[in-house]
Amino acid sequence: MTLSTHRQRTLPEANNKLESALSASHIASLQDIGAELVYTQEVSGRYLSFYWQEAERYGISAAEMAAGSEETIEPADPAAYRQRVRQIIESKVPERFSCKFRYKEHSFRFDLAISPILRPDGTATTVVVMGSQSHESEGNHSGHAPAKVTENGALSCNPQEYQKLLTQIARNIRRTLDLDTIRQQTVDGLGKALCVSRCIISGYKKSDPEVRVVAEYRQEQCPSLLGKTLAVKDDPCLTKALATLGTVVEEPQESGNQKSRLVVATYYKNEANGLISLYQCGRSGWEPAEIELVREIAEQVGTAIAHATLYEELEEARQQAEESSRLKSEFLANTSHELRTPLNGMIGFLKLILEGMAEDPEEQQEFIQEAYRSALHLLNIINDILDIAKIEAGKMELELGSVKLKELFDRVDDFAQTQAQQKNLSLRFQLPAAHDEVIVYGNYQRLLQVMLNLVGNAIKFTHEGGVTITAEVQKKKLLFKEQELPGMVVVRVADTGIGVSLEKQDRLFQKFTQVDGGLNRKYGGTGLGLTISQKLVETMGGQVNFYSMGEGLGSTVTFTIPLYQEPLIVSSK
Repeated sequence: MTLSTHRQRTLPEANNKLESALSASHIASLQDIGAELVYTQEVSGRYLSFYWQEAERYGISAAEMAAGSEETIEPADPAAYRQRVRQIIESKVPERFSCKFRYKEHSFRFDLAISPILRPDGTATTVVVMGSQSHESEGNHSGHAPAKVTENGALSCNPQEYQKLLTQIARNIRRTLDLDTIRQQTVDGLGKALCVSRCIISGYKKSDPEVRVVAEYRQEQCPSLLGKTLAVKDDPCLTKALATLGTVVEEPQESGNQKSRLVVATYYKNEANGLISLYQCGRSGWEPAEIELVREIAEQVGTAIAHATLYEELEEARQQAEESSRLKSEFLANTSHELRTPLNGMIGFLKLILEGMAEDPEEQQEFIQEAYRSALHLLNIINDILDIAKIEAGKMELELGSVKLKELFDRVDDFAQTQAQQKNLSLRFQLPAAHDEVIVYGNYQRLLQVMLNLVGNAIKFTHEGGVTITAEVQKKKLLFKEQELPGMVVVRVADTGIGVSLEKQDRLFQKFTQVDGGLNRKYGGTGLGLTISQKLVETMGGQVNFYSMGEGLGSTVTFTIPLYQEPLIVSSK
């Protein structure tokens, strides 16, 4: 915890006195500072000078300590303490915390204020430490003998300090609704406060078999676990934490390689949404206050994660709604344009007839034919719009039966051949080589609609070359609408047209979406043909797929339809 600004301003005076003490080598100068405990120290832990009011009582020689004696008062967890001092020197920001020390068979807890001693060039290699003995946890006041040193040499804070830490970390995570920030601030706050080797958060959703590490605090000597996945079922601690929504402590199994772990689940409304794991090398056990702090932080983090997740979901839904609204507006603008084009044609030709502009009966008949064609085009657009409305409402019902594939191909050829010839394109159909009819299971009118859509699109987007329609029988039994069918027919519509870039292909089957959206599109149409075709084919038990290697490389659309009966295929031998 950083010192307040006014406290930082008082430290230079103490630093000056300490520098004087160092240069004069007089312990009395340290006594003049007025602190119960004061010493200067290098980042390595070596004392440069030392003063403690109770030193004589325990036979501690300040002169011997400054001279590098082997028997010195030292932190119970030297590695964690030195890491904290190193952080203070690097950041050049004073900090306060509580630390347990030991000397021979005695242990003491001190509330410390540590400040870097800055050189004229702004760098620092030493610190000045001032503090007072904390009597709340060790029972060393009123003449009581100090407690024995235990194996648990945690760098920890008293209950008041824990409450401050809890408030600070909770305040930080409540300031944001960004999920990544919440998680990172949590591991940083806990990791630095408890001086652990590592603190990680793993995201969790109900029944997930694995969790992924999404945020991490670690000391330099620890390899990173960020992004790694952990199997829940293989880790009893994770399993228990998720099951109980409580804290789980894992003690080291081998005394030679001590690594204690504390795991707690974050949760909201009794549903786990994450896991916090803290690791500490070189020590065993966790103090009750540490466990309580982590548990309370986990509760706060669980609520924050739930709120942030809900916010992200709402934000994503809002963006999707805005995008859908934009696409619908674009679709309506394009559709209005498509509706007006044939309508204007009908009105125009009929007006010419009504005004007697036809020079002879043949020209009048031509005007009527053009108006009729415009009316059919308008009817097709309206039918497409009605179809997509039925599909959206889930009211598209089809009566399925046997359909001869050759009849279907011949009908498509009759409709599309003229259109292909007008653009000097080849249009070829190839049926499977069979001794009998290839009969599929579907709705004739809807299959014709699908094929006319696909072939019409292929011709529209092809300027040279041609379009080839082929069919292939796949003999693999399937169950469709509680009826066993002998296989599928794969119909391919391949063209040598403009193709579609890879990044735009995912838009082809989206409702209200066109690859070249906008009123200034080069090609006409509502853009509903492929979407309607996909839905119709799926209703008849098949699938539609689109393939293109990129712009200018042509494209292939395939759709499958169930076989009504198995044909006798001609052998290739």
